[in-house]
Amino acid sequence: MDLTILIFVDGLGWGPPDPATNPQQTYGGEVFRFGSAEPAVAGPVPARGGGWARAIDAVLGVPGVPQSATGQTTLLSGVNAQAAIGQHLTGFPNEALRAILREHSVLLQLARRGVPARFLNAFRPRFWELSRERQWTLSATTVANLAAGLPFRTLDDVVAGRSLYQDFTNADLIARGFAVPPFTAEQAGGVLARAAREGGGFTLYEYFLSDKAGHTGDAGVIADELVKLDAFVRAALAELAAELAGGRALVLLTSDHGNLEDATARRHTTNPVPLLAWGAGARNLADKVTRLDAVTPAIVGRYGG
Repeated sequence: MDLTILIFVDGLGWGPPDPATNPQQTYGGEVFRFGSAEPAVAGPVPARGGGWARAIDAVLGVPGVPQSATGQTTLLSGVNAQAAIGQHLTGFPNEALRAILREHSVLLQLARRGVPARFLNAFRPRFWELSRERQWTLSATTVANLAAGLPFRTLDDVVAGRSLYQDFTNADLIARGFAVPPFTAEQAGGVLARAAREGGGFTLYEYFLSDKAGHTGDAGVIADELVKLDAFVRAALAELAAELAGGRALVLLTSDHGNLEDATARRHTTNPVPLLAWGAGARNLADKVTRLDAVTPAIVGRYGG
């Protein structure tokens, strides 16, 4: 069965290519250094690493600035969540958004079709100290996994190279006193690729330190996050080079809203977000996906959905 990886990077927008305001233009890497969004709104443009890039709509016709709860619910369900509740909602999903994910989670949709699927992020022990009711009030990715009834990864999985923490370097875990190995961004990218290869089907990984960096308004902090992410993505692509070249794998990267592409403000933006695609059917998928709510249907469609 073909592999599909979705890397969700929180707060990654496609802003004007102005080096004075946009750290993506000056961080030193290539994966996230986009040109003008105008051509990429009209159709896919070449992306670094032999892929395709498309600037897709994250506002979805709802007045205001895109936020995490609605944007992530939309991304992970294929339902225009902001339109469903009539606003952009920040933080974690409310009951109305959880109801959408309970029925339409991409992980659930794939599991119903018999596709192996997994949420690769590992959780600290305190997660299992929470009641199931409390777990349902956490992040959209957590709710999406609960909706599918799939297992959650532990720090033992991180140690064994089967999972990644939300900070894929493990620096945060080590600072908290957990006995986990430090990972370089390149090592973490390799873990992602190998776990996806071993499991088959669909793999979801969430990275949200990018949004935290964007909220600092500090171009240097943002650049540091982009450098790590760039190395992480390139390592995952390198590990999967044979599968990508042979049409047996598709790697996607997208976001819920803009933020770190504008260091002049410490808030989200109304800019489009990038959809990056490498491998099997990448150009065709990027041709079809113009909005955030089209990502999940495109993924499910790869498996006959």
